[in-house]
Amino acid sequence: MKPVVALVGRPNVGKSTLFNRLTRTRAALVADFPGLTRDRHYGEGRVGPVPYLVIDTGGFEPVAAEGIVREMAAQAEQAIAESDVVIFVLDTREGLTAQDRRIAQRLRESGRRLILAANKTEGLPIESYAEFHELGLGAPNPISAAHGEGVTDLMDEALAGFIAEDDELSTTEPGDRIRVAIVGRPNVGKSTLVNTLLGEERQITFDQPGTTRDAIAVEFEQGGQRYTLIDTAGLRRKGKVFETVEKFSVVKTLQAIEQCNVAILLVDGAEQIAEQDAHIAGFILEAGRALVVAVNKWDGLDEYQRASIKRELDSKFHFLDWAPRHFISARAGTGVAAVLRSVQGAFRAAYAKLPTPRLTRALHAAVERQPPPRAGQSRPKMRYAHQGGQNPPVIVIHGTALTRVQASYRRYLEGWFRERFSLQGTPLRIEFRSAANPYVT
Repeated sequence: MKPVVALVGRPNVGKSTLFNRLTRTRAALVADFPGLTRDRHYGEGRVGPVPYLVIDTGGFEPVAAEGIVREMAAQAEQAIAESDVVIFVLDTREGLTAQDRRIAQRLRESGRRLILAANKTEGLPIESYAEFHELGLGAPNPISAAHGEGVTDLMDEALAGFIAEDDELSTTEPGDRIRVAIVGRPNVGKSTLVNTLLGEERQITFDQPGTTRDAIAVEFEQGGQRYTLIDTAGLRRKGKVFETVEKFSVVKTLQAIEQCNVAILLVDGAEQIAEQDAHIAGFILEAGRALVVAVNKWDGLDEYQRASIKRELDSKFHFLDWAPRHFISARAGTGVAAVLRSVQGAFRAAYAKLPTPRLTRALHAAVERQPPPRAGQSRPKMRYAHQGGQNPPVIVIHGTALTRVQASYRRYLEGWFRERFSLQGTPLRIEFRSAANPYVT
C-alpha cells in the first residue's frame, strides 16, 4: 500500500509549489498571497524512491476559532490523520514565527513521523535556516520548491523505511481472484450493489450520503470465478469534504483504485452525470485500471430521462469510449450479471498477452491503411511493435522520427490495436521509441 505524505505549514510558505513539484503537475493553484489553498488536494507522488500519495493543505492555524480559517485547519488536521509522514514546510526568508511554533507543537502531539523542509533557500547560506533547529524536530532539509533544489533529497529522507512493493497484481493471470473496486459519489448505491452480488445484507445501506466510511473488502465466488469486492466510501467534491467521519475516505478510495484489477464506476441515473463522476473516472484512468461503467437506479427512469442520461454519458465520458456501459438496478438485481461478465472481460483484456509477430503485422496493416502524416520533409517510419507491460497493456512501437507522430495518429493506432486484439474495458498505452538516424552527422 502506498505511503501517504502530507504537506503542512502556515499560509504562503510554498506547500502548493512543492505539491506541484512532487506530482510533476500544475494541479494545485499557486499565487503570491496567503490562503489560496483551502481544501485538501491529493496527487500521485513522482519524486523519490517509492510511489506515494501526497496531500496538499491550506495554511494551518491549530488554534483557529471560526470561519474559513477554522475549516482550513480542519482540512489540515484530517490530512495529518490520514498521513504516514508529515512534511512541515517552513519559509526560510521569513524565518521562524510564533505560528510555526504552534504548528510544531501540534505535530508533536500527532505522533506522525515529521520531516522539516526549509523552503526558499536558493542563494542563501546555511545560517539562514539554522534557527529551525529550535523546533526540536530534527535537522531542516534546505529546498527550493520553485526550482526543484533539494527536493529529491527531501523525499529520500521522508520515504526512508518504506519499500517499493512488487506489484503482485501485475503477475495475476486470468482465472485467479479478481479484485474489483466499486467507486462513485456518495449515495449512488455502491453498498447495495455489493449486497446484491453477495445475496445478503453484508454492507450497511441507508438513504444518506457517507454511510460507508472505509474501503471494505469482501470475498465471494460466482460461476467458478473468485472475486474480492471492495466497497469504498463515496468521493465528494473537495469543497464538501469537511466531516471528521470522512477522515480516511479519500485516501482509502484512491488506494483501493490503485490495488484493484478492475474498477466499477457507479453513477446515479436519477441525477445528472456530475463533474465529480468524471473526476473519479480520471483517477481510474490515471491509475491505468480496467473499468466498467454502471448506471444505477435505471428502473425508476422514464424514456426521456434514459435518453438524457445516455447523451450525458457520451458527452462527459467521451474519453472512456472503450469502457463497457451497463444500465442496472442494484436493488432489484437487474443487469448486475452483465456487469460481472464485463468485469471478467476487462480483466482478461488488462492482462492480455500480445505476441510481437501479431502486433507487428497489425502495425504494418494500420500504416498501410493510413500512413502517419508527414512532419516537415520526412514521414515517421514505424518498423515493429512489441508489448511493454500489462494492467494496462502497453504497446511499444519502434522506428524513426516517431517523436513527430501526431496525437490524432496515436489515437488512430490505439483504436486499431484495441479492435484487433479485443482490448475492451482497459486503458491502452502506446509508447514510441525512435532509433538514431545513421545518416545524420
